[in-house]
Amino acid sequence: MDKYSLLLAALAETGQPLALLTPEPIARHWLEAVHDPDYVEAVLTASVSPERQRRIGFPVTAEVARRTLAVAGGTWLAACHALAHGYAANGAGGSHHALPDGGAGYCVTNDLAITAHRLVAEGRASRILIVDLDVHQGDGTAVIFAGRSDVLTFSMHAERNFPVRKARSSLDVELPDGMADAAYLALLAAELPVLLDSHAPDLVLFQAGVDPHGDDRLGRLALTDDGLAARDGYVVRQCRQRGIAIASTLGGGYAADRMAVARRHAAGLVAQWQAAGDLGAIDV
Repeated sequence: MDKYSLLLAALAETGQPLALLTPEPIARHWLEAVHDPDYVEAVLTASVSPERQRRIGFPVTAEVARRTLAVAGGTWLAACHALAHGYAANGAGGSHHALPDGGAGYCVTNDLAITAHRLVAEGRASRILIVDLDVHQGDGTAVIFAGRSDVLTFSMHAERNFPVRKARSSLDVELPDGMADAAYLALLAAELPVLLDSHAPDLVLFQAGVDPHGDDRLGRLALTDDGLAARDGYVVRQCRQRGIAIASTLGGGYAADRMAVARRHAAGLVAQWQAAGDLGAIDV
């Protein structure tokens, strides 16, 4: 959790000016639109079962419940801002392992799914693409949107990493252990433009986990700092060249040096911002 509180300090080190927005907590009924209402009740009353808390990886306290609502509100606000201005980012979020019946893998509720479903339900977008480049498959998001044509899910992840039992995304690209920058970026360039052109989404929700980094303790790939930043800039550039709005979330990143992880996230956000700005996407 420390990386989130360190993110603003890491961004300050870059010298990048920021426009900060403060989200409202998401309304409960939007959580219940994609998650079992009994599970949502357990989260909000801090009464999640011990078995489910073990699957999540930490206790779901009242503070965690408040954070869950704020994180989903942040992804929602970023998406709305991106639809109006071209690009925005949530300084948290990307909780892609949370399934309809409960959380898992450090994810309590699925802010990506909550946001995508609400955007479609309210008529703010008719087609959404979730681009998930975390080292772990976005299994929860894939399950939630299985069978839907208005929200497509694309997950490019390490084949031999969590979760052991993979879900089926609209498009899954499984990567061998040790893949480095050049091969990774070439494969992304072969897959993403085709998907953007075929689906023509109104909005991309980008899960920009930095755990594909070679030094990440829960990853199995070998990307460098430069490779991750190039990846993030590429995704935003491809979207904005097509006039597609894009909102990003942090996703995963794990290391003993928590400031190093925060700096990787910060560098990715700066690369995203610069790519959007180069294409005239920023108007705040």
